[in-house]
Formats: sequence, structure tokens, C-alpha cells
Amino acid sequence: MKGSSLSVDRASDIIQSPDGTFSFGFYNISSTAFTISIWFTNSADRTIAWSANRDHPVHGSRSKMMLNKYGTLVLMDYDGTVVWQTNTSSSGVDHVELMDSGNLIMRDQGGSVLWQSFDHPTDTLLPTQPRYILSLAYDGPDISNLYWPNPDFSSWLNYRLSYNSSRRGVLDNLGQFIGSDNTSFVSADWGPGIKRRLTLDYDGNLRLYSLNDSDGSWSVSWMAFSQPCDIHGICGWNGICVYTPVPACSCPPGYVVRDPNDWSKGCKPTFNISCSGDQPMGFVPLPQTDFWGSDLDYIPSASVDTCATLCLRTCSCLAFEYKLDSYGCYLKSVLLNGKTVPGYPGTAYLKVPESLVSEAISNVFENSETLDCDASKPKVEVLVFDSDAHNDGGNSTMWHYYYGFIAAFFLIEVCFIAFGWWFMARKQSTQSKIWVAEEGYRMVTDYFRSFTYKELREATKNFKDELGRGRYGLVYKGILHDKRVVAVKKLGDMKQGEDEFQTEVSVIGRIYHMNLVRVWGVCSERKHRLLIFEYVENGSLAMFLFGSNSKGLILQWHERYKIAVGVAKGLAYLHHECMDWIIHCDVKPENILLDEEFEPKISDFGFAKLLQRDEADSNVSKVRGTRGYMAPEWVSSAPVTEKVDVYSFGVVLLELVMGLRVSEMPTDGSGDAESALSQLLSTIGENMKTGEETWIDDLVDPRLNGDFVRSEVLLLLQVAALCLEQERNRRPRMSDVVHMLL
Repeated sequence: MKGSSLSVDRASDIIQSPDGTFSFGFYNISSTAFTISIWFTNSADRTIAWSANRDHPVHGSRSKMMLNKYGTLVLMDYDGTVVWQTNTSSSGVDHVELMDSGNLIMRDQGGSVLWQSFDHPTDTLLPTQPRYILSLAYDGPDISNLYWPNPDFSSWLNYRLSYNSSRRGVLDNLGQFIGSDNTSFVSADWGPGIKRRLTLDYDGNLRLYSLNDSDGSWSVSWMAFSQPCDIHGICGWNGICVYTPVPACSCPPGYVVRDPNDWSKGCKPTFNISCSGDQPMGFVPLPQTDFWGSDLDYIPSASVDTCATLCLRTCSCLAFEYKLDSYGCYLKSVLLNGKTVPGYPGTAYLKVPESLVSEAISNVFENSETLDCDASKPKVEVLVFDSDAHNDGGNSTMWHYYYGFIAAFFLIEVCFIAFGWWFMARKQSTQSKIWVAEEGYRMVTDYFRSFTYKELREATKNFKDELGRGRYGLVYKGILHDKRVVAVKKLGDMKQGEDEFQTEVSVIGRIYHMNLVRVWGVCSERKHRLLIFEYVENGSLAMFLFGSNSKGLILQWHERYKIAVGVAKGLAYLHHECMDWIIHCDVKPENILLDEEFEPKISDFGFAKLLQRDEADSNVSKVRGTRGYMAPEWVSSAPVTEKVDVYSFGVVLLELVMGLRVSEMPTDGSGDAESALSQLLSTIGENMKTGEETWIDDLVDPRLNGDFVRSEVLLLLQVAALCLEQERNRRPRMSDVVHMLL
């Protein structure tokens, strides 16, 4: 209320949100320094969501925050100095309150919002907090540039819209971010009831964190960069980011670290570049190394000799980048955003004094007894160009020296390229070990990649352990080199070419949702077409409902209801939320897998044709799906939409309740699946009209021995009846189904 205050001397002066999720008050960053902050009450480390004065803490005695008579929220230090205040000055200000969303709001007597913390974010954004579109920028004292989305890509390749007039975005309470520029990402634990925060961390990476209520810890559920070396300026000026296999910073030859405790300060040279020509200069090549940006010039289709000559003649040129795939030359005026990436088709050539090159040679020979395999130390080859050698007065000895090194260089380059090709062909599967970038990455966003057929044959022990058979091919269990257990599906006849096949599958590989089976990679090699999935421990739902599972377990009712909700969430994501609208076309218990916690994961969702949003595809080949689960549209002339999945989901709901296939139920004599389903729905509809509920006991799977929640059974039956409407326009959307079940 107006005139009230919070004092740093009173530990009890804390305002909490109604549900207790957030707290607001003085936050001790040390024994004598405090900020006025909002933090997560139940997180183990009291994680801060917002601070008013994080750069100007107040003293731990006699400091206070008050709502003064002028309607301004004011933070004062121990001596009365105003450290921070709101930009409000209204006699109508009535009170300050902390919402369940974590938003601190000042209202007037009529309830209108005059000021809110959501309009003044710091390093953390909360769900429902509106903001501008998301981009990440390196903003140093001497240079600024965007590094997310990828600056090398066009807006189209970054899936961003450059022509939208609205500049807004928001993270919803389910864990999905949607921006007006088409930016979209989803938390790996998508769903309600989880406290989340989107934080720009100290290393320049944007991460979405989820709170574990049981122990107050945070886990990463999404991140902008799976590879931290792609973050600009992460190792500072002149620094190089490398994988060892974890990310680390290194200084190139001729440079030393400025502050071993703070790599953001980068490296400093141990020499001065002379522009007078009185100091011979040379180059030290760093294979597979790039310094992004700060190009003085680009020379296409140039030789290494031409690039070196141009860089020597340009005083401001500190290095040049030579791309082997395009034979292009990039002269560099700044060494920033350095990274060494295995497989990168380029070499960075650092300009250093010739005396330093000679020293590098001697160091190489002195250390020749030991093979240093530390990837944090870039391997040094030596290439010397003497500026005097380009003058007409150069003697023949210098020319021989020059051409000798040129010849040696090209010999080394040829050997290097030949070895690289051989190594990639033989050891392609080991590349995945190098890219383990940081904590949480392998759990959340392990990258989609191509596998060789040989690699998968070794992983599956020549396709020995068969997990199952489906309409699209056989599935085998495999173990990759990084000890990941995977399911490898050998596809049958595929008419697409390699490029088309990989393009379509790569779309599926970008889809992340806890209720969809994760696709780790693809193999498209000559006639072979294989997909690599995450291994789901408990097998298919069909095994538990209709067959004998290896563990002899019976799905309890709470597990069945959880499966129904999870499948609905997964289908809703495919239909309404992922970048490419996908209909499954074959929803059935065999394509619903169960993990160790019996969380459902929909499989084979990418085999149907990918459709554009808001368009029906009349070219979807007839007839897809499985008899007993197929919507009426499949055998009529009606266009096929996502409502075919809604229909199939309705059948699955009935089978979850009954524990048997609808198509195998006894009928009045016709014996076909459609008649069985029609009779079942008619019976359910008639019983619901009576208002009685005892009939439910005869319908539920007898293996449950009456241990079920009658209201939940009735809800599933009602939803199933809606999903199984003959007229597709009368069926609900899967997003509506999720809301019904929750």
C-alpha cells in the first residue's frame, strides 16, 4: 500500500505470489550487498528472475524500498541515496502486488496497471511475459554483430519472416515459444504444471530451464546453441574455441591469454606487425579453423600464394581464411569468433613475424618425441612468405627458399586432404564423440546426422537383434559408438532419391517433443534407406493391451489415462505446433511406444506425406492406415486432413478402456470392423443417456479388477465418441482433445 516499505534489516519483509512460486524483496548477493529482486521461492539456489538494481547493490543496513506518496516505487541506500525508482508519478497508485506469473505490478484504485516488471526484463524472461522478437547479438566495445539466428543464412533458411509488421513473441505456460517472425521452439518437457525460465547465460547462450519441484534443481529443456563454439566472442579477441571433446578456449601460436580466469578477454599477441617492410613476415596455418566476420576483402578462385601476397601487402590484414571447397580467400582485419571444427573445409593463416615462425619450427622439433593429442592446442604447420622475395632485387637464394616452402606446403596440403578423405570414410561414426558440447545437450538436442551403412551394420551386429516388424520395414536394436542404445529401421521400397529422402527425414529430425519418438539420424546410401530412432524400453502399447509383454505387466488405469493424454499431446504438436504440419495417417497401439515410466511416444509419424498448413492434400495416396483405425475419408472422395488422426485416436481410446481390439469384438453377424465399432458407439451412446454408470463396469478391461476411476473412464468414452464422428468437421481438433483430457 502507499506509504509502506520493505527494509533490508527485516528478513521477514518479503512479498510472495499467491501460489508461493515467486518471492519479492531484498536478496543478499553477499553479507553486505543486496539487490531488490524477484526469485523462485522453491529453487535450491533461490534463482533470480528479475532485479531492479543488479549493477548497483545497496548496503546491508538501513536500505529500504518504499511506495511513496507520489505514487513512485523507490529503492534507497543506507544514506538515503535513490538507487532505483519506477517512472510513475500518480496520486492514483494504490498498491503493488506480485502475480503468480512472477510479474510485479503497480495498480491504481481502479485496478489498471501503471507499471510492471515484465516491461523491464533483465537476463531472464518468464512464461506469458511479452517481448520483442528474439535475436542474440555480440555487443563488444569495438564491434557488434548478430549471431543467432545464423548470420550466414537468409531469413528463409533461418525460418524467420523478414516482412512481418508485428515484433512480438511469448513463451506460453506449456513450454512453447511463438514469435510473430515465425520463431518457434518447444521445451523438451512440453506440458502444463512446470515452472520455466528463459535465460541469457553468461556464456552468451540462450537456454530454457525447467524446475524440478522435488529437489529445486534446474534442467535444460532447450537451448539456442547446441554447439557453444558457434557463440560469437566466447573466447574473446584472438581466441580459438575448440572441442576436447568438451568446449575449451585456446590461443593461436604467437598469442598468450590475457586473463586465465576470464577467457572473454581473449588473447594478446607477443609481437607487433610492422608495416614498413623492415620485418619479414610469414604465416602459420591452422587447419579446420575459422574466424567469422571482419573480412577486409574476398577474392574468389584464388590460390593460397595470391592470398598470402595480398595479406602481406595490406598492413591491416592479420590473417586470411582459405576455403578448400570454393578456393576462396578472405582477408581478415580482426581475429574474433575463432573456432576449430573437425571437417571444416578451410584453413586460417595467421600473419606472424618470420622469427616467430622459426621459433615454432624449433618447438616442433624439440617436442617431436611426444605426440600431443590435446585438441586444445592447434596443430602447427609452417608456411613462410618473405615480403622481400617479391622485390626485383631478391637474390636467387631467397627465391629458392620461397619456392621450396611453397612446394613443401602444397605437398603437405595434398597429404592432408588425402588423409582427411580416408579418415572421414573410415571413421565417420566417431565424429559424434567430438560434438558433446555441454551439460544438458545430449539429453535435449543431440543433433540429427547421417550414418553410414557400415556403421549401422556394426551397431546392430549385422542386424541380428530384431525388435519388430511393421508396414515400413524391420526394426533392429543397435548400440552406437557412444554407447547409445538405438532402434534401427530398415525401410522397404522407397521411391525417393537420396537427396529427396534425406531432405524429408531431416524435417522429422528437427522435431522435439516428449511424446514423439526422437529420430537421431538417417542412412541413405545407394539402395539402403535406414532411420535411427531412440530406443524405447517397454515396447509398444499393443503388447500390453493385446499381447503378452515380456515383463508380464498389466497397464493400470492411471497409466492408461497418462498414455491417452500423452498421445493426444503428441498428435496436437504434429497437427498444430511444429514447423511443418504433419499428419500421421496410421495411429494405432503398435505405433505408440512406452518408455520406462510408461510415458507414451508416437512412432512412425514421419512416414506420411508432409503437408503445408491449412491445405488438404488430394494427392495423399489411397489407402493409408490400418483396417479398424481408418477414418471414412480414406475410402471416399473427401480430402484427407489431420482429422483422420483424430478418428484413429478415438479408436485407441476405446481400446485403452476395454483392453481389446475394437475390430475383434463380436458383432451381430456382419463381422467387419466398421460394424463392430458402430455397434459399440451405439451402445455407449444409449447407456450415457440413461444417466446410470454401472454399465461402465462391464466395458472396462476385466484385468483391472474394478480398480479404475469411473469419471475418467466416462470422460475417455465421451471424447472417443466425439473423435469417431463420421463427419470429419464434427470431430474436435487434437488441441481441443488435450484440453478436454486435462
